[in-house]
Amino acid sequence: MFTSKYAVVDLETTGHSPLKGDRIIQIAIVFIENNQITNTYMRYVHPGRSIPPFIHQLTSIGDDDVADAPPFEAIAQEVTDLLAGNIFVAHNTDFDLSFLQKELARCGVSAWHGKKVDTVELAKIVYPSLPSYRLQDIAESLNISLKQAHRADDDAEATALFLLKALEKIEKLPKETLSRLHERSFALKSDISSLVFEALKRARGKESETRYSLFRGIPFRSERDEVILGDAPFAFPASSIQKQDLLRQINPAYELRTGQAELMDLAWEAFTEKSQIAVELPTGVGKTIGYLIPAILRSYETSKPVVVSTYTNHLVDTLAEEIEKLEKALNIPVPLTVIKGMSNYISLGKFEELLQFNDEVYDDSMTIMQVLVWLTETTTGDLDEINVSGGGQLFIDRIRKRSMKVKKDEKIADFYSRNLSRCKKSVILVTNHAMLMNDKDRHEPLFHSLGGLVVDEAHQMNQAAIQIHEQVFSYTHWKYVMGQLHTFSNGQLLFDMQEILTRFHFNYKYSTERLLDSYEAFMAAFDECMMMLANSKPHMRHSTRSVEIFDDSLRAHPCFRKVLKKMNDYMSIAENYSAPIRSIASELTLLEQATSNEWQYWLHEMKIKAGEWVELFLDEQQPGTTMWMEKDSRSLPGSLRIKKSPIYSGTVVQSFVQPLAGETGIVWTSGTLTAGQDRRFVLQQLGVSDDIPLYTFDAPANFYAGAHTFIVEDMPDIQQVSNEEYIEAVADALIQTAVAIDGRVFALFLSHDMLKKTHESILDSGSLEDDFVLIAQGVSSGSRHKLLKTFKQQEKAILFGTTSFWEGVDVPSEQLSAVVIVRLPFTSPEEPLFKARSAALSNEQKNAFTQLGLPEAILRFRQGFGRLIRSSDEQGFFIILDRRIDTKSYGKSFLQALPQSDVKKVSVQALVNEIENCYNE
Repeated sequence: MFTSKYAVVDLETTGHSPLKGDRIIQIAIVFIENNQITNTYMRYVHPGRSIPPFIHQLTSIGDDDVADAPPFEAIAQEVTDLLAGNIFVAHNTDFDLSFLQKELARCGVSAWHGKKVDTVELAKIVYPSLPSYRLQDIAESLNISLKQAHRADDDAEATALFLLKALEKIEKLPKETLSRLHERSFALKSDISSLVFEALKRARGKESETRYSLFRGIPFRSERDEVILGDAPFAFPASSIQKQDLLRQINPAYELRTGQAELMDLAWEAFTEKSQIAVELPTGVGKTIGYLIPAILRSYETSKPVVVSTYTNHLVDTLAEEIEKLEKALNIPVPLTVIKGMSNYISLGKFEELLQFNDEVYDDSMTIMQVLVWLTETTTGDLDEINVSGGGQLFIDRIRKRSMKVKKDEKIADFYSRNLSRCKKSVILVTNHAMLMNDKDRHEPLFHSLGGLVVDEAHQMNQAAIQIHEQVFSYTHWKYVMGQLHTFSNGQLLFDMQEILTRFHFNYKYSTERLLDSYEAFMAAFDECMMMLANSKPHMRHSTRSVEIFDDSLRAHPCFRKVLKKMNDYMSIAENYSAPIRSIASELTLLEQATSNEWQYWLHEMKIKAGEWVELFLDEQQPGTTMWMEKDSRSLPGSLRIKKSPIYSGTVVQSFVQPLAGETGIVWTSGTLTAGQDRRFVLQQLGVSDDIPLYTFDAPANFYAGAHTFIVEDMPDIQQVSNEEYIEAVADALIQTAVAIDGRVFALFLSHDMLKKTHESILDSGSLEDDFVLIAQGVSSGSRHKLLKTFKQQEKAILFGTTSFWEGVDVPSEQLSAVVIVRLPFTSPEEPLFKARSAALSNEQKNAFTQLGLPEAILRFRQGFGRLIRSSDEQGFFIILDRRIDTKSYGKSFLQALPQSDVKKVSVQALVNEIENCYNE
């Protein structure tokens, strides 16, 4: 039991800056002693000014609430007396404690002194897998009562309840974990070290729990128990009544939907007859359950796993959660294994080596502590489970598994190998398209003896197959790798290597000079080559960005061979430089072994880079591939990227599929598998034979009744006005739409440049600054999913997204939402891969626009619409700003491809009126 006394504090204020006149309007303190809440204190405070409207909206505290309250001057001494002798706790002490100290100083009261604990910092360490560390998100995840967020009394109580949960969890951590946490806890910003030390003192006399194993003194979760499967838990539900009864076990209110029942029957038939089918079923109609039930039963029947593949790792994780929910609802065992690429998993050997270094920055220390706690929980070793900072991600990248070779003691702690061994004992294997396509290149294929295969999000398989065979040169990544062996300063790798050579009295002066000279020669050749590429004239330019086909005239330049020679010379010398140290490996300390291993790791990375250099610049370019260079004139040569890609994916996809054909059933499925009138466009891209039947199902009647499609007819013609004029009109339309909807707006762009300028235009106008949060891909910090999460957390927001936001994300529409199509989603005819594919079609006497450009755009357009309505009780607006949909002959092809919905042509003002009318209804 923790014996310290804690004061958990939360403030509500008129703003963030006491120096600019902001004041406290509510203060709450919850007192904790002996692991229980002992007392609470809450006071409203008169700020001496009116409470700003947005603060009133956020906190529900208005001028009436504080009318009779004392100013802070009247209670300042009372507050500081209450806090005396307690550890100060707050959810973000940088704000609450800092604000409080400034207010105490203003009131002439002595500053508070003592230890502080920031529960944001504590939550990241003790609950490293939480998706968010906002207080309301923590409360929701941990089932902590939080009556109303942004009220000091409710927030302080929730923070106190969280602290108690965190203390309880710390108490249960293995003593070895606590010891390692304590070592690094002094690098933290708050006094969490005292909490860890208290628990460590009590844990030292306890036995380690059997659910943990030790790897070089690091506790990790032992292998989970194997599930023994019996006969199939139930027969396939052949009739509609049987299907309905089964679905109502999942949810008593569940109604069997049109298409879902047919998908169950079709998937079951494909699995049992070992045939292939393709099925398009709208998102939100129950597609996942439609194929999962027959997949589970087929696996039981054959004692072979069924593989379900989807596009991204985020979708893989989402699908795994759905399967776990289904398992609980049906109360049947469904052993599940998620398989991602090797580098998604932790290398415990690499992690333990890096723990030998103690010169890490704050983000590294925090991430190490998160990993130590996570290892006591994870059964997969999947690093995607940990929620780390941007800086922490750099550390995570260093502990990824890179090789199947492991030392003898690491075999029991190799999560990736452990996952692979589970595959044969699983009912469902969930993986991503790239992992699936790479299977044929594995020494021991994973996906060869199957009960069935489901390719979900099949329309994305084309992109995935191309990406796994795409080779990319990035100037910044090359520079990073090349710099790892060279940096000569205290604490850097070359310095540490010389420390070892000195301790063992090796004469390294000459070999160091050779190493440095060789590196300089390598760098000179590399930089010369980069400047040649940076100065080449582009064929295509988007403002400062340009794209250039990498043709034979560029490839013939002699600098590429010169770089390879200088690089090989340097690597040879670097290998010899470390040879004396490798010869005395048994005499090295753990830290010295880690240094030597780190040198070999980065040398290996450079050898990989040398191989990539040969394949990109020196090998003869293979037929069916294209190569191009991207750069930005504002940052040369730093922005240089060179890509080589196959033109078509069909051969890649079918090289995996063909060995399975006739051996197992295959279901290709998606919510958007057809591209308007070109029904087999996606399947043809994947090389799927025309003999494979394609089934398409509409959503149930009235599913899209809440969808309103508008064509804004008074927008300027995109082909007749300047970019700036069109952007100004887009910004105005978005502002008016957002104000009318008073909620969330999803704006889909094709160009990052137009997105950025529209975002800037709306910001500069100031029209939405008090009410709306503007979140822009490539401008706001964070990954796509982080931006989307932030968007969902706001009541009023505009999310500006480009191509990757057109698909695979859910737009929340608790009240009203809108998807705004800024331009019809045609691929630029100058985009290198599209250009190469168009040229190949032209050589076959085919029309590249009708057979490639238009169906691709229609498919993406349908996916944009699919972001809007995800269930029959949702309402939303699909707004098209590009007038070409009305003025061009191909425009009707886009509209015909949409599910049936009400389509109206309106002016911007009429659009606002229509939205307000729907809102009022």
